[in-house]
Amino acid sequence: MESIRTKNQQDSTPMLPKVLRELVETILLALAIFVTVNIITARFRIEGDSMLNSFKDGQYIIVNRLAYKFHAPERGDVVVFIPSVSTTTTFWENILGRPGQTDYIKRVVATPGDIVEITSGKLYVNGMMQSEPYLREPMMVTDTQQWQLEADQYLVLGDNRNFSKDSRTLNIGPVTIQQILGKVSIVYFPFRDAHIVRPETYQN
Repeated sequence: MESIRTKNQQDSTPMLPKVLRELVETILLALAIFVTVNIITARFRIEGDSMLNSFKDGQYIIVNRLAYKFHAPERGDVVVFIPSVSTTTTFWENILGRPGQTDYIKRVVATPGDIVEITSGKLYVNGMMQSEPYLREPMMVTDTQQWQLEADQYLVLGDNRNFSKDSRTLNIGPVTIQQILGKVSIVYFPFRDAHIVRPETYQN
């Protein structure tokens, strides 16, 4: 005789395996999205006034980690970098950040092969004085500094030049592409300050 299952019998089929499978799939999807987003981008909170008036203390920024996988940093780009290459980072430290690590935000003002001089409060690249409209105020006059950048070196300076620890200091100096974490692309918080970051273009 052919058996017939009642509705109650059909509903009694165990649901726990299905629920667990869906839960695991959801967790794996969320993890994949998290890792992918953090491989492509990084988020930082700006601390300090070294980039005034372009960037302010307390603002949150998004950094494009992949920007320099396709082309080299250019003059005018704003980048986040690690001030020292004395230690290496693991895959997960690149994703989540190294505890206690201080990352700097500065502007690229010179690229590999450039001859750079700062004298009488002015910046010269390859003998040409640079117009820097983003500066908070004119640079204070200090001793003349000169650099001949090597094939993998970039000179990075703060926009608030008189209150910035940058490539002018001996313990930082010119940075290499290995030190640069990525290009600053967006300010996203506070919402009133939110905007896409455009690189500065130079006329000379």
